[in-house]
Amino acid sequence: MPEPAAWKYQKITKPMFEAEAKECVFFGQVITCVGDEVIEDGYVHFKDGKITAVGSKKNMNVTPEDVEIIDTHGKTLMPGMMNSHAHLSWDGIHELSQQSMFDAPEIRAYKAAGNMIKSLRAGITLVRDLGVHNANLFTKQAVAQGIFPGPRLLVSGESIIQTGGHTYWVCREASGADEMRRAVRDQVKGGADLIKIMACHDTLEFTDDELHAVIDEAHRNRLPITAHATYNDCIARVAEFGIDCVEHGGSMTDVTIQLLLDKKLPVVTTFSALVIQANEEIARAFGIPEWKIEERKRAVADKSRFDGLVRAAKAGVPIVFGTDAGSPAVEHDRIVPELGFMVDIGVCPNNLDALRAITARAAVLNGFGDTLGTLEGGKLADMIVVDGKPDQDLSALEKVEMTFIDGKRMH
Repeated sequence: MPEPAAWKYQKITKPMFEAEAKECVFFGQVITCVGDEVIEDGYVHFKDGKITAVGSKKNMNVTPEDVEIIDTHGKTLMPGMMNSHAHLSWDGIHELSQQSMFDAPEIRAYKAAGNMIKSLRAGITLVRDLGVHNANLFTKQAVAQGIFPGPRLLVSGESIIQTGGHTYWVCREASGADEMRRAVRDQVKGGADLIKIMACHDTLEFTDDELHAVIDEAHRNRLPITAHATYNDCIARVAEFGIDCVEHGGSMTDVTIQLLLDKKLPVVTTFSALVIQANEEIARAFGIPEWKIEERKRAVADKSRFDGLVRAAKAGVPIVFGTDAGSPAVEHDRIVPELGFMVDIGVCPNNLDALRAITARAAVLNGFGDTLGTLEGGKLADMIVVDGKPDQDLSALEKVEMTFIDGKRMH
């Protein structure tokens, strides 16, 4: 692996924020996210930060005298959710270029801190922060060193773009293969967990040499690399060059879909900006211009624009939940609009599959398939308690009552 970031050499005498992982048994409806399994009268047993047992309450082999019992009276126990495309230091309220160019580093830090609290309250136990600027490297340090409580974090540092490329006003610009490699190395030095590139906007970006260099350098440093890719030619190009994941997705031919299948590439869909900004009442409250609201309304109404993603999902391309949180009106605790739209257009066939997109499949994408994403014995105790039954009504996820990471209560 690469040399650790400099902050990892610092001695931490005592974290500023600590929580205790208690041994507990929870009673309630259990959605394990292992296939379609739902245990109506179930239990989950935590011990030493791990799940020791899950099953039907009538088969429980732990005596109540031994451990603390938390009876939720039929509420839902399910794995902690993961937002695999978010931007913690964008507030989800204001226009992006203004925040990016004029927020002081200290304000970015406060926004990230506030958004981590909002994420935990919403049941998000892991955030994959795809950067744009490098604030997320410091957010990761703050959580890792116990300076501020937050979800698990995977961070990309600065997104890498060609000079003058998509969102040049906030990302790391580079020109030529050597500069691409230097840009990757700088993110690695800062402690990035993955690399992100902006591979297109209206046109394809990066020369072939640049694209090869940025992907090769990420892989040389044993980091995954993901690409902002929103239409067929871009998706096919980054897949052929060796990218590990597609962000957003878009139109796709059958040939491109087969390429994704052959290379086992997932797509992180991000419908929230379209869906939420198409809601006139919400959009106007956030100052979204009328022309943008009308554009969003047309986009949401035209289901044919999502045909490529739907066909990809039905063919077996893994579809993973992300919201692009931080975009205007896409606050970090807004989960339901994205999940609901995924079911509505058919990239997820039903609610349980949508829940797997934000848990089990997200865990696999993020390298935690063996330890997170499902409620199973031996996995880490990341779990939420929901007042309702999200398998029947996704809006229940707006009522998250408890959030646990490693068996420690974070909300």
